[in-house]
Amino acid sequence: MESKIIEKKLKKLTPDTPAQFGIMSSQHMVEHLTVTVKIAYNRIKIPDFEPSEKQLVQKRALLDTDMAFPKGVVAPGLKVGDLIPLRSVDLDEAKQLLVASIIAYNSFFESSPDIKTVHPRFGKLNYLEWERFHPKHFEHHFKQFNIW
Repeated sequence: MESKIIEKKLKKLTPDTPAQFGIMSSQHMVEHLTVTVKIAYNRIKIPDFEPSEKQLVQKRALLDTDMAFPKGVVAPGLKVGDLIPLRSVDLDEAKQLLVASIIAYNSFFESSPDIKTVHPRFGKLNYLEWERFHPKHFEHHFKQFNIW
């Protein structure tokens, strides 16, 4: 993932940027992406599990096709209408933490290119699979706030 490109797009995002869909604020969205990136490089560990047949079909559809990230997907572990409490003091801090997590993600996989880490819905993913997942996930949320 290219941190400079993400950083450039984040400059367009303000606390008042309205969501085109969904319930997240701009800061919620940035913090959500940070959590996902941290999961990818084991900064936040997800217990290993075997994905269900349905999850495997969803994984292959998302990672092996041009399918866009679907709207209305609820993050694993949350219920419809739930938001994780904000952790950063403001959006600027959240943006800085996201960029830092992308840099750490890139460094992690440069030093451990063959490692697999656990995605909360799809089970173990390798670097190439994460590299297919993240752009679709970022595009989805950046379109949510019209910064793509």
